[in-house]
Amino acid sequence: MSHTPEHIPGVTAHARRGAIGNAFRYGVDFVLIGPEAEIPGPALFSRNRFNLAAVHDRDHGGPRGAGRGVAWAREVLAARGLPDVSILLLTQPRALGYWFNPVSFFLAYRDEALVAVIAEVNTPMGDRHSYAVHHDDFAPIRPTDRLGARKMLHVSPFQDVAGRYEFRFNIAPDRIAIRITHRHGAEGVVATLSGPRRPLTSAALIRAGLPARWARCAPRR
Repeated sequence: MSHTPEHIPGVTAHARRGAIGNAFRYGVDFVLIGPEAEIPGPALFSRNRFNLAAVHDRDHGGPRGAGRGVAWAREVLAARGLPDVSILLLTQPRALGYWFNPVSFFLAYRDEALVAVIAEVNTPMGDRHSYAVHHDDFAPIRPTDRLGARKMLHVSPFQDVAGRYEFRFNIAPDRIAIRITHRHGAEGVVATLSGPRRPLTSAALIRAGLPARWARCAPRR
């Protein structure tokens, strides 16, 4: 998919429900790229090589540190009956080689409509699970749609590996808004990511205040 790299200067918020409640929000910067595109980014952004900000295929798609990038995502979608789609990757890049990315998203499009998403969830302990969500007939995903998946990964010490996730995606031409809700009886978590879509430039990377805003980076595991 031909796609000029974009910058999403966003805000993420987390609110834990249940016996041990907590809430916080902070600024976080994502990039939206065509992972198969040859369109170059700005000078301070690279694919598969060191830079101020960089996205590496091995960080995505499959086991952490041994990912296969978009090729893996295509295999997952094809196995579900969805071949021949265009794919974008929404992710936090490495910052000066350091990387920890709580969640990335492979966005699958057919006829310019979003029809499936793979949410790639990472934990500080080095674990990963990917949730592929879509309608049974691969109908376009609307902002009001709620797509479900059973929770399969231990993320928080205060939440069991039980219950279900509910995903909502609003990928508009000028803005991105994603909401993930974990429901398990009276317990659960609501996590959101939202921000405008802007061209990715070297000036934007510098203004983002690397490495403070980019991903709250930790060394790659």
